[in-house]
Amino acid sequence: MEIRKASRKHARTNEIQRLELSVIANKAPALSLYRKIGFEKEGIKRESLFFDGMYHDEYFLSKLL
Repeated sequence: MEIRKASRKHARTNEIQRLELSVIANKAPALSLYRKIGFEKEGIKRESLFFDGMYHDEYFLSKLL
């Protein structure tokens, strides 16, 4: 069974109505994939992550089931 189908089945079985995730703002391929499967951007946490010697913004996304 594909992972998305298994995830939806698990969510229904456990009465989960919302999925959430975060992604580093400059990761366009990941953001594109999440939007393609139905996630919507809810907000931005500016300069929330520090790595590679600089701060990075973080996007918060969700999908209602």
